[in-house]
Amino acid sequence: MPELPEITVLARQMKTELVGKTFTGIEVLQPKCLNVSKETFVEALTGARLLDVTHRGKWLFVETTQGWLLLNLGMGGDILLTIRDALPEKYRLIFDFDDGTCLAVNFWWFGYAHFAAELTDHSPTARLGPDAMSLTLDQFRELLRGRRGGVKSFLLNQRRIAGIGNVYVQDPLFKAGIHPLRKINALDDDEIAALWRAIQETLQKSIDLGGSAWERDLHGEKGRWDQSFFLVAYREGQPCPVCGTPIEKIKTGSTSSFICPRCQPLDMETTEE
Repeated sequence: MPELPEITVLARQMKTELVGKTFTGIEVLQPKCLNVSKETFVEALTGARLLDVTHRGKWLFVETTQGWLLLNLGMGGDILLTIRDALPEKYRLIFDFDDGTCLAVNFWWFGYAHFAAELTDHSPTARLGPDAMSLTLDQFRELLRGRRGGVKSFLLNQRRIAGIGNVYVQDPLFKAGIHPLRKINALDDDEIAALWRAIQETLQKSIDLGGSAWERDLHGEKGRWDQSFFLVAYREGQPCPVCGTPIEKIKTGSTSSFICPRCQPLDMETTEE
């Protein structure tokens, strides 16, 4: 599933490659991914010139002269810059440009291609929290202030912080020595600072590597990190890189987590030596 790093890479490439082009035609093979009728979507964006491409969390914001195209790859997918003679085997939408190129969009399971005349009209993105990479430490502290729920659930809530999913939440919690089920109000100032640093470092490292090797960028190139990127995530039974204790996979609500039970104790008092 693409998360903030992969979407950041796509947004930067799309900004470089697409700004200034004009949509000359739009083909929709999967109308259920739209937030308006197929006819409305096509009419609204055909003839629009692209002005900018940005992102927040897992959403891509394509600003045009005729409104906004908002894309979310959901559980996975591709956005590829290509030509009609070299289309990928599978695609859900095609956006043709005035220079003969086109954008082929595919969703592996589900995804969204929405139109909004104004961003304030689009409730899914209007409800997003701040982008995880944009947060300063002081802003992060303020978001956590007064919260009493579990720290992992909070980090995954896109209305609180946008961009972190179950892939990228694992190692920051480990680096900060925080069990995913710890309550936010039990974290001290040093732990909060350590968690913020770990989130920033983990996401930035992935961005620098072009994202995950399981995802493709605008030109069809895979990201440059693989399983070796992780410290504890998806390494069940392997030794902790700090203390050697076998990494455990545990259930945390509707998601699974990978932890070192020694480095990330749930009950700090009863596990101190």
